[in-house]
Amino acid sequence: MMNELEQELATLIVGELNLEDVRLDEVSADTPLYGDGFGLDSIDILEIALLISKKYGFELRSDNPDNEKIFATLGALAAYVAEHRVR
Repeated sequence: MMNELEQELATLIVGELNLEDVRLDEVSADTPLYGDGFGLDSIDILEIALLISKKYGFELRSDNPDNEKIFATLGALAAYVAEHRVR
């Protein structure tokens, strides 16, 4: 079961990147963003970082040493957004 932010991010990712092979009813917080799962590549991650920056009011930097953890799974990304978004 996903929380509200995880659902919102999953919908954003699938919609903005036109991921026709990803079914939202099969996605969970543990779904990987790279490879199996969403199947994103580094260009997709850059697009998602830009979308998140605009939508949630903070910058995801490409030089952040924690990016591998931040973008590991949908849940990890949602937790990072929840912690850093501008309210």
